[in-house]
Amino acid sequence: MDNRLRRSPAALKGSMISRVILITTLFLCGAATAQELMPGVHRTPDARFANLNDFSFEPHYIEIDGLRMHYLDEGTGEAGTFLLLHGEPTWSFLYRDWISTLTAAGYRTIAPDMIGFGRSDKVIDPEWYTQDRHVDMLTRLVTGLDLQNITVVVQDWGGPTGLLTVVDLPERFARLIILNTWLHHDDYEYTQSLRRWNARSQNTNWTDWTTEGPFMPPRQLTDRTAYGAPFDSENATAGADRWPWMLPFAQPEAGAAERQAAAFEALASWDKPAHFLFGDRDTVFTVEWGRQFAAHIPGATFYTVEGVGHWVQEVGAPLAELILQRISEE
Repeated sequence: MDNRLRRSPAALKGSMISRVILITTLFLCGAATAQELMPGVHRTPDARFANLNDFSFEPHYIEIDGLRMHYLDEGTGEAGTFLLLHGEPTWSFLYRDWISTLTAAGYRTIAPDMIGFGRSDKVIDPEWYTQDRHVDMLTRLVTGLDLQNITVVVQDWGGPTGLLTVVDLPERFARLIILNTWLHHDDYEYTQSLRRWNARSQNTNWTDWTTEGPFMPPRQLTDRTAYGAPFDSENATAGADRWPWMLPFAQPEAGAAERQAAAFEALASWDKPAHFLFGDRDTVFTVEWGRQFAAHIPGATFYTVEGVGHWVQEVGAPLAELILQRISEE
């Protein structure tokens, strides 16, 4: 005698439907966990950015060539727009302490994450990353949002990315705020810190920020964790590997050496305000170089931020207030 439970056709149909729902749910959950959007693209899970220290801003996104690019967008814009650009290996979190100061002064404040960084999508293939491509993505963000009357803040690789965009679209930019950065040209002398960074960058473990993080001196452990948040797996790290690799003395084509040199020359004719603020403890882009760079741009001012290293943005709101003061004195 068959003692197995025999179910009615209706019960069997309900069971099959339940199984389909279960399988679909598991498939969708697995896809969400894996963050596999399309071949060759990784998206860091949103959970990695939950409850970050002093970072409760609403995310915004623009899609470019199928890639989702993240940016912060705060403030009314009555006084104009601040465009805050990060470098290697940071993201918009770097400007978290600036935003309330700038928006209170009437500025719309845009802080994007470049592709490969922050909450933006991350192309897994390192060959995708070139400096020309970063400039193209930023240009399309600026034009896509139709940003005008822009005060651009650049630092580290944000310098070449932002300043090449400025030279291409000068009518959209009102002034330059240049922190510790550079533009490649024949007379530029790369520091030993940059040369070492180029040599060792390919052996960096970007997924481990639990102690001090690779080459990053943020103020608190929670900030270290936030800087490491985008790098949830090896699939997320190609952009961070690639930027130091493509320094133009080592990779002139990928680093847009000729285009950077042309932009440097073009800035010798810049006829709008420019303000330099360099941390004096930076061994990557030194104060001495900063003064030379400022002297190259007509009418540019130079200010030494004492006791501060490469990531001068970590001074926080007082630096944003100083920048607003410099602007008020134009």
